[in-house]
Amino acid sequence: MTTRIPGLHHVTAISGPAQANVTFYTGPLKQRLVKKTVNFDDPGTYHLYYGDPKGSPGTILTFFPFADAGPGRAGPGMASAYAYAVPAADFDATIDRLMEAGVTVPRLTERFGAKVMTLRDPDNAPVELIEDATATDIHGFHSVTLWERDPDRTARLITDVFGYQAVGTETEGGVERLRLKAPGDARANVIDIIRSDAETTARPGAGTIHHIAFRARSQDEQNAWIETLASAGHRTTPVIDRQYFNAIYFREPGGVLFEIATDPPGFAVDEPEATMGSQLMLPPQYEPMRARIEQVLPPIRVAS
Repeated sequence: MTTRIPGLHHVTAISGPAQANVTFYTGPLKQRLVKKTVNFDDPGTYHLYYGDPKGSPGTILTFFPFADAGPGRAGPGMASAYAYAVPAADFDATIDRLMEAGVTVPRLTERFGAKVMTLRDPDNAPVELIEDATATDIHGFHSVTLWERDPDRTARLITDVFGYQAVGTETEGGVERLRLKAPGDARANVIDIIRSDAETTARPGAGTIHHIAFRARSQDEQNAWIETLASAGHRTTPVIDRQYFNAIYFREPGGVLFEIATDPPGFAVDEPEATMGSQLMLPPQYEPMRARIEQVLPPIRVAS
């Protein structure tokens, strides 16, 4: 079975206290909290999912909020930024709305001919907003940036194995950027790879990206990717049930943790789409512990 990756499924990051995170992403950024659940490995910690109203692949940003997390620092071997696609016709209005909401709006830059605005979330993580003539709303990702010491090895994986195409390069401020794009019109179909000569050491923590997940449209596709990646020298984990998708993981040559996640079953599998994110949903193995978990987790409130 020969297939290509259509784009990203989700991005998972680490944050500090949950309420500040929820206030920012559901407030000024207007993302929907589509799922409020817990970390599979630490049920005393939330796992929060933001996205479009349906929780569509290519819109999902997830966080592990650790109240006592120390600040992290992006560096080589990590994904360093995620970018939302903003409709070109709405870009200036989006700036005005953010300013009215009290968000510090920095000087605009330009990347591959498009306007870029880089905000900072409560944990100082860069949140990029990129002008995109093809975007229809503010929920979908445009791209993710990978920071690599040797971009060539990672680029070969993404092009030769995943089926992306190199579409351009540019250099700004001593940072070289390579743009790769998956064929088709799926959301979140761009990966940028940067290389910098700055002597920076990556440090996981609040404000950093834990991993990025690419899409498999079905379980058959995901199974095929296990074989394809093995043939290319990349051994993945077995299939892991994450309740809203199945996942496989591996580290790409530069060290970034990659996941391939299935589109089904989706986020409406355990609660109606209309009320997704309003209740704490637990994996079945933790349901008997609900009372104890609810005592430990801090209450959170979505921005109105």
